[in-house]
Amino acid sequence: MNLAGAERAAICDTFEKVGPEQPTLCGEWNTHDLLAHLLVRERQPWASGGIMVPFLAFLTDHAMRGYATTPWAEMIGKLRAGAPVWSPFAIGKVDVLANTAEFYVHHEDVRRGVPGWEPREPDAARDEELWSLVLRSARMMYRNSPVGIVLRRPGGEEHVVHTGKGVVTLTGEPGELLLHAYGRDEVRIDVMGAESDKDALAKTSRGI
Repeated sequence: MNLAGAERAAICDTFEKVGPEQPTLCGEWNTHDLLAHLLVRERQPWASGGIMVPFLAFLTDHAMRGYATTPWAEMIGKLRAGAPVWSPFAIGKVDVLANTAEFYVHHEDVRRGVPGWEPREPDAARDEELWSLVLRSARMMYRNSPVGIVLRRPGGEEHVVHTGKGVVTLTGEPGELLLHAYGRDEVRIDVMGAESDKDALAKTSRGI
């Protein structure tokens, strides 16, 4: 099973454990809202434009509200079953490219939505894939940063992913760096650089 499939199964297990009303890191969304978002995204792509385009948000909101009366277990079952055959996400390469980060990040949005969370234990295969993923996506995720960004793993491997005036080095496990790149602040990373550069990064929007 690839990482996208593993994270799909894992987030479904977590949804079953926490129920539909737990807070998440996705603003005001609870777990029911987040699961509805994931279902609309891969089962109603014609209604998911609002995920990226604010002008179309009403379409996505309407589609998400369509799950208001769907039993929680049924919603989880739909996500666990995977995308329907007519969905673009049913194509293997699309699933890997589009869902690996989606499911990993949103799984952590659930895990870290309440106090007392801890990072997952390191996993060599998973972390290598996440490291490759964050290096591919970081240039876009940090595009608004006025300062340069260096990502560094605890073992010392590092890459410059964005250039600018000054530089900030972010050190952490690949999953933590991926979450930070996607705009999450509930992460375990070390931030090194001049205070003015760190402040500038902190005020910068990150993610898609």
